Amino acid sequence: MEKSPLPFSNEIEQFEKNDSMSPPPLGAILFAGSSSFRMWETIEKDMEPLPVINRGFGGSTFADLLNFTDRIVIPYRPKIIVVYEGDNDLMAETAKAESVIESFNKFVQRVHSKLPETKIFFLSLKPSPSRLNLWPEMTKVNAAIAKLAAKTEKLGFIDVATPMLRNGAMRKELFLEDMLHMKREGYEIWTNVIKPVIEKAWSKH
Repeated sequence: MEKSPLPFSNEIEQFEKNDSMSPPPLGAILFAGSSSFRMWETIEKDMEPLPVINRGFGGSTFADLLNFTDRIVIPYRPKIIVVYEGDNDLMAETAKAESVIESFNKFVQRVHSKLPETKIFFLSLKPSPSRLNLWPEMTKVNAAIAKLAAKTEKLGFIDVATPMLRNGAMRKELFLEDMLHMKREGYEIWTNVIKPVIEKAWSKH
């Protein structure tokens, strides 16, 4: 019986095809994760002059990213990785914060087994109005990984969640109609928060 292809295989194959025609730089900054990265169409311009590779795909989960780590993470030998996963993981009925934290640890172990010097930043899960019911679990994920990163040299945590809230409330004006994906205003917040952190880490390489 023929094995069915992994979810998002087509997108990964397209990345590989593009890479074969126009190889991205080795040792750059890799953004890996789900659709919040995939839809960030201005990321290269927003992060200039930093060398950035965007490998956001589908509505991926950590399991999907782990499936393709050896294909769209390791080959680039990035000096820095910014990862955004966990948002979609929590949509599964049985998913809890602990499972996302465990998946992040697996990703870190997988990367560091091949690239021990790579700094991995976890981008905090964002407060999306459509996922208000998941926000308590998301805040647990954010707090736990922030704590882990604070005591681990090759890990970092970037908090985009706090500036996306106003007086603790979610800001619908930052989001598209689906109240999950962001408008330009949301990505401007992300740029303003992420870029200085990455610039500082990049200057140490």
